Amino acid sequence: MRKLFWSLVVIVLVAVAAVAIYWQHANAVMRAAGPHGQPVELNVKSGATVRAVLAELEARGALADRRAVELVLRVRGSPQIKTGHYEIPAAATPQEILRQLEEGRVVLEALTIVEGWTFADMRKVVEAHPHIRITLRGKDIAELMTAIGHTGEHPEGRFFPDTYRFAAGTTDRELFSLAYRKMAETVDAAWAARAAALPLANAYEALTLASIVEKETGLASERARIAGVFITRLRRNMRLQTDPTVIYGLGSGYDGNIRERDLRTDTPYNTYTRAGLPPTPIALPSREAIDAVTRPVETDDIFFVATGNGDGSHVFSSTLEAHNAAVARYLAKLRNQRR
Repeated sequence: MRKLFWSLVVIVLVAVAAVAIYWQHANAVMRAAGPHGQPVELNVKSGATVRAVLAELEARGALADRRAVELVLRVRGSPQIKTGHYEIPAAATPQEILRQLEEGRVVLEALTIVEGWTFADMRKVVEAHPHIRITLRGKDIAELMTAIGHTGEHPEGRFFPDTYRFAAGTTDRELFSLAYRKMAETVDAAWAARAAALPLANAYEALTLASIVEKETGLASERARIAGVFITRLRRNMRLQTDPTVIYGLGSGYDGNIRERDLRTDTPYNTYTRAGLPPTPIALPSREAIDAVTRPVETDDIFFVATGNGDGSHVFSSTLEAHNAAVARYLAKLRNQRR
């Protein structure tokens, strides 16, 4: 009987020692660099269990000993992992991988909205993005603006052009809301810091003029001076006479060429036939265009025309005579280039 007792004691001690050794091994596995020499992409879907994710990581070569990891988690408790698309760094330890999944450090997708685009351009790119969840497709403009909490507002110019980073599965509504909020904050800040006595009634008029400056500017350094020309024309009750507003008013009728008859065709956006600003912005202006309008460089200039040098620069004039001469030089340069 005593022999049996000591045999059992030995067996228990051996078992305890084996468990202790394996527990030590399992903890070492948690801290050891993974066997994967390259980053591993991992998609964690909604409802996925930790065990299923560990099996996926093992299949992709990112875990050396899945069972050891499972043992540690059984004792310590499993983390609450978040869904999303992950890039697991090369040689990441199981501990680091689990922390990444628990914190939801997913791969961020990118979407670039370009200054000068129309809202229609922006919407088309948003809806074509493979990692944005589209919820507003087919909704008209009024429904879309209501969905983001701005019922009755015209969307043109309301969204900030920028590169946005987001997790896969982010909705179009969330991105529109973010871009709207960023534009509102940008315009409000610029309007609060505006130059004195601008001939603009409110921040929305500044946004509208900024969209025109954005479309008229080929050279960034000229933004504030071009804004100054339009500000001077508004002060003098002169029509803005800017082609981009005419083009916007033509809509789908614009074929790439603007003709004399287009300048005479009245629309709410034709600044040759109507005084003042158009009813809405005509594009998504940059921060720089907004700053240029709220703090313009004001001179006696009331005209500008392209130089034709190919760098987007303009010739500025304070008299019609000087402007006509600059236009003649520009047209002559165009004719020479065509030859």
